[in-house]
Amino acid sequence: MSDISKATRTVLSKYATFTGRATRPEFWWWALAVFGINIVAQIIDGALVAPMLGFTAFQAEAGQPISILVMLALFLPNIAVAARRLHDIGRSGWWLLIAFIPLIGVLVLIYFYVQPSDQGSNEYGAPEPLT
Repeated sequence: MSDISKATRTVLSKYATFTGRATRPEFWWWALAVFGINIVAQIIDGALVAPMLGFTAFQAEAGQPISILVMLALFLPNIAVAARRLHDIGRSGWWLLIAFIPLIGVLVLIYFYVQPSDQGSNEYGAPEPLT
């Protein structure tokens, strides 16, 4: 089984679990999967849903109902895996709030996300490999 499917299955099985740790590969494979899912949802919105609503294909005024539903469904797992990733480097999940600082906050979070995992156990538990 591929790493992306393992990561996706792991994150979805921990849908709203904010405890524990998420390894760097788990986090980034999940991010890639979400990116792909968003592309597919936008294509479906533009090519299929827009004409059904009486708009031309990919017309901006048609909205993106499928994309919105997908993002709502993936909101909690995105936040949960990000918090677990921060736990993996020994930081609190509350560091996610730094994203509200324009530009700098997102850059700091990306820096945290690319850091190597803490070796061994930390205050958030033992490392959890992809299964």
